[in-house]
Amino acid sequence: MVRYGLPVSAWVKSSYSGDNGGTCIETQPTPDGLVAVGDSKDRSLGAHTFAPREWQAFVTAVRDGSL
Repeated sequence: MVRYGLPVSAWVKSSYSGDNGGTCIETQPTPDGLVAVGDSKDRSLGAHTFAPREWQAFVTAVRDGSL
């Protein structure tokens, strides 16, 4: 399955995602400089894309406990 025109082999599962079938996200940079984010359990859902600074702000907020 290809999402956002990106190969399956290039998706990277989050280190915070467990192996117990729970919440699992994966990311991949896109050729146009965005960050694609998808659900590794259901790739048919497609992917959302974010500007790198938006994605970094989200990740920082999660790590800081702001979200």
